[in-house]
Amino acid sequence: MADTPRPPRPPSGSGGVVELRVHGVSGADARRILDRPNTRQVAGDRSGGFHRPPPGYPDTRGPGGVLLEAYRWSELPSGTAVRTVSLVFLLPFMLGNVALWMRPDGQGPTATTVTKALCRVLALTLTALYVLTVAGVALDQVGWKCMAMPSCLSGRAWLSWLGGRPLGVRLAVLALVPAGAVVLVWRLGAGASWSRQAFQGVPRPSGTHRLSDVGQWDAMPVVERLRAIHVAAAFAVLDLVLLLARAGGGASPGTVALTVTAGAVLVGCFGLVCAHPLVDRPERVPGLDRVTRVLRVTSGGLTAVVLVAVAVDPAPWSSADALPGYAATVSWLFFAQTLLLTALWVVVVRGRGRTREDAPLRGLGAPVLAAVATGVAVAFSAELVYRVGDLLDRGASTGLYSPTGPPLAYKWALFAFFLAVLAAVTVGVVVLLASRPGRRRAARAAVARDFPDAPPEAAPRLDQVRKVVARARFTDRLAPLAVVYAGLAGFGMATSTLGLLGLYPGTVLERWTGIPEGLVNFGIEMGSYAITALVLGLVVGGLFAYRTAEFRRYVGVLWDLGTFWPRIAHPFAPRCYAERAVPELTRRICHLTSRGDRVLLAGHSHGSVLLAATVLQLPPGVGDRVALLTYGSPLRRLYAELFPAYVDDAALCEVGDRVGWRWLNLWRDTDPVGSWIFSPHRDGEPPTVAGPVGAVDRRLRDPCGVVVPTTDTVSPPIVGHWPGENDPRFDDAVRDLAERLRRT
Repeated sequence: MADTPRPPRPPSGSGGVVELRVHGVSGADARRILDRPNTRQVAGDRSGGFHRPPPGYPDTRGPGGVLLEAYRWSELPSGTAVRTVSLVFLLPFMLGNVALWMRPDGQGPTATTVTKALCRVLALTLTALYVLTVAGVALDQVGWKCMAMPSCLSGRAWLSWLGGRPLGVRLAVLALVPAGAVVLVWRLGAGASWSRQAFQGVPRPSGTHRLSDVGQWDAMPVVERLRAIHVAAAFAVLDLVLLLARAGGGASPGTVALTVTAGAVLVGCFGLVCAHPLVDRPERVPGLDRVTRVLRVTSGGLTAVVLVAVAVDPAPWSSADALPGYAATVSWLFFAQTLLLTALWVVVVRGRGRTREDAPLRGLGAPVLAAVATGVAVAFSAELVYRVGDLLDRGASTGLYSPTGPPLAYKWALFAFFLAVLAAVTVGVVVLLASRPGRRRAARAAVARDFPDAPPEAAPRLDQVRKVVARARFTDRLAPLAVVYAGLAGFGMATSTLGLLGLYPGTVLERWTGIPEGLVNFGIEMGSYAITALVLGLVVGGLFAYRTAEFRRYVGVLWDLGTFWPRIAHPFAPRCYAERAVPELTRRICHLTSRGDRVLLAGHSHGSVLLAATVLQLPPGVGDRVALLTYGSPLRRLYAELFPAYVDDAALCEVGDRVGWRWLNLWRDTDPVGSWIFSPHRDGEPPTVAGPVGAVDRRLRDPCGVVVPTTDTVSPPIVGHWPGENDPRFDDAVRDLAERLRRT
């Protein structure tokens, strides 16, 4: 049966060439990757495994006599439906973690340290916002507001049983909800660990470039320390919410003592995430690890004490309409996040070094993605409390003055999100229309050079090819959209602090701008619906990506790219699959070369990124028996632009050096993701760089022709970003590299 795992039985080395194919984000099965109807698993498991045609199968070899093998890793980032859906709710944490990896190159030691500290503190505020949101729903909207209103409890047996209890008991019981939410996100972020024993014993060099850090198991102590710090901070935030509410009716000495203790724990957490030389130690440090564990246990124990103190304290509570201190805490958190984002922008812009003239936005990924992560977290939080208020009000509009509605800061956040989305869409349309003439001119020139002798009847097909090339070039115009949304998201969080003054969005805007209050409330409603559509779209997309391989090609990019980078900023982000995939590939390559085989690594799309990180971790001497073939590779077009400190010319040249420049990169003008790596020259043109670097890139004309062949009924297809392993030009590249390997 195809793709059936069996006990591994490694064959003896033949001294031949093994073509090891690594797929991209499409998640195709082994039969499709190898273009063979029958395959069997020879190593690994269902999450990540190596597959070959069966030994008795008559066609086990590819072009040039290479032995075919495929590595399928698509189940590692999102192998189950539960894990795929959980990625939606961990999305802000994942984006906040990736932001640190997008820091610019050329930063000095001080700027690098400050950038890392700001990204980690922002990540910690995302955890605090998560706790505040769930606590606001359980304690403020349900425990304080709804249970004080008989009309809200009427007909709701799931709430009325607690409605007659003392206020302290109600809050203590409902505080178990945010406490459980902390444990839930902790477990979702942790996941089941892969066995480390399988990856030990493979000597890996200390890479001279930062990209070699990806996939190192040494990052695990860092994740564990950060996870303990974030858990401690989460419980400390919950404690402070309860204690501030308790202090609203008068602070007792016990309340003051507990508040000081919780504040000290929170300050200690912020201090530890900034202590890079300590937290980033790759080895186990008994003293430091003991401190983080004690901090986590202390915070959990403190939460238990606070719950008991709140439940049994006989002192009267405040008579306020909302949970005392909660709205102010949310507003101050938004204000702190705004200051952190502003500081991150300043540090990155001043320290990113000299940028290329054709990439003025290069190196701004860290503040942009940090702002996007924070904006998404605020939007998710605002939508949750908004919808809960709508549920408790039995459908009444919470955009007005609702007794169980969310704090004003969330209403400002919803309105700001609506404006940010509206502005981003507007800018996108403007960029699309403004760049269309230039993109079309470039597409016409490219198609004219590729098909100079096309007959008149091929005009419709030529026009279709020009449109595909023009659309593919729009990828290079997406940076302004991200910058606009990031700026508006930061501005929206700044305006959310107006909730501290008790100002409603509609009232303020009508007074100062003349915009009718009803229109502002409509914007709040639209912002809420937009967030709901976004969440539902991500959930449905995640489920379809898990069940449908074709659909995964489009929505799986976010998950696979986001979970490729180790969790060095936010430990609640989905686990990094590169921590298994890269060592697993390294071990397999070492095994094959130790038997006398030579290995031709063929990586499509994101698979080429995995292979680049793998080549940088190969032990000395192994690279002498390895060649590299990349196609549809985003190394230059996306990774070098988004992660300039980790993927740059130095890293790419080091990859070439490791394999003796036995490297070919196939690219097409119709590909919106992949591109050239070193030289964009065409067939018959000299490379733009000299030496072996200029011989890496090979441009493939796409499609192969624009007229219907005599042996077919339709024109050759436009491949674009699809793999295209059945392309004869792909076979030529395999034969070329295989022959180079045999000559070594």
